[in-house]
Amino acid sequence: LISIPITEEITAQVGPNLRGIWLMLVEAYQHQKRWQEVLNCLNCLRRLEPEDIVVRLSFAEILLEAKPNAQETYQEILKLAEGVENNSPVHVALLLYKSKALRGLQLYAAARETVSSVLRKKAALPDELTHALRYERALVYEATGQATRARAEFEKLYAEAPEYEDVAARLKLAEP
Repeated sequence: LISIPITEEITAQVGPNLRGIWLMLVEAYQHQKRWQEVLNCLNCLRRLEPEDIVVRLSFAEILLEAKPNAQETYQEILKLAEGVENNSPVHVALLLYKSKALRGLQLYAAARETVSSVLRKKAALPDELTHALRYERALVYEATGQATRARAEFEKLYAEAPEYEDVAARLKLAEP
């Protein structure tokens, strides 16, 4: 088995089979920013294994990277996350993308609830994933004008991971 990164927070073990080859191609094309090839590979994977949570997560990440700030991207991510529950770190990562999509659609209460429900049950999550969830919740608070709550989230995150994203700059502890 080989470990390949699916998102910044999640890696997957793949074997020498069709699924593994497609996932490795997806990652290779993603690094080259060859979005059409990536989407073609992911569509083949979805036809091969439509319920595979790793494939769904990879698709959500690629859509957000390849077509950011597009309403159809957000809606497709919501479809990919449909029915997903907090069962594993991979499931949680897909819920993180669901929250990002909801925030992108300005459905802030739903975005906050999605990420907050996951953080309430955060046992056994990788630190990087917990940090991404906390950052997302802070962005939701910020988008809804709740500066005090956003700052509190950024402070908690800074205490755990001072180098994470632009948290230090948001707290005015470093240059942006």
